[in-house]
Amino acid sequence: MMQKDSKIYVAGHRGMVGSAIIRELQRQGYTNIITRTHKDLDLCRQDQVERFFAEEKPEYVFLAAAKVGGIIANSSALADFMYDNMILEMNVIHSAWKNGCKKLEFLGSSCIYPRLAPQPMKESCLLTSELEQTNEAYALAKISGLKYCEYLNRQYGTDYISVMPTNLYGPNDNYHPEHSHVVPALIRRFHEAKEQGLQEVTCWGDGSPLREFLYVDDLANLCVFLMNNYSGNETVNAGTGKELTIKDLTELVAKVVGYQGKILWDTSRPNGTPRKLLDVSKSRALGWSYSTELEEGLRLSYEDFLNNPMRAER
Repeated sequence: MMQKDSKIYVAGHRGMVGSAIIRELQRQGYTNIITRTHKDLDLCRQDQVERFFAEEKPEYVFLAAAKVGGIIANSSALADFMYDNMILEMNVIHSAWKNGCKKLEFLGSSCIYPRLAPQPMKESCLLTSELEQTNEAYALAKISGLKYCEYLNRQYGTDYISVMPTNLYGPNDNYHPEHSHVVPALIRRFHEAKEQGLQEVTCWGDGSPLREFLYVDDLANLCVFLMNNYSGNETVNAGTGKELTIKDLTELVAKVVGYQGKILWDTSRPNGTPRKLLDVSKSRALGWSYSTELEEGLRLSYEDFLNNPMRAER
């Protein structure tokens, strides 16, 4: 287990997940947390990563850094998403191993699972059929990262684990109009519609896909829990075990934001995977469960959006 003064490196500390892990570590009293900005350490540069690990020798690593985005970003920049994510994760994991890191935790995504996987999706369904094409490049990169952790464990006896979160939302999210995920995109869209007095808002698809959402601070709590309580080659799903349609989500976000206009649907736009619910029995069996219900999490997310207007410019 990590000691309160263990040297802990959080890669991607400025992102939504990384910043939540920092908050959780500080809340639990960990005092020796190290970070680097992209300006100081480009994780896609092998020489820089190797030098950082050789100099700092972190004992524990949370690998939350990634190039992320929604459907538009993923489908329009396939090569970039695959290259950047594979390069940075391989650099970090390999350098951690070379420099004697005690334990590393790799953060992935539920998109690693097959498009039509049996629902809810168990960790064991990985690589059993084809992926969703709109984010295939990102998924393949994440699969490579978790498999590299597994192979290091098998070949060299390391203690590297991986966590696969469902759809995340919360403080420090990305609200870019084209590159954001569904929750921050809806928060921004309904907020701007309310501010501009628009009578209607058009959303993508037909609203039928089913999705699961986890508040990011709950994920951070699980990440620290797993670092201290789990070892194994198989990944661990991170979710709530609950799902709702995108239509219901959209109406709930509109309610939280206070938008009272009409919601229309552009069925010429893609829906993405029809259903994506994680089987969270493994994390429950380990003794963990989420604590933030969706409406409360959306309220906290909207407050964060209002209190940090520059985030909407990303």
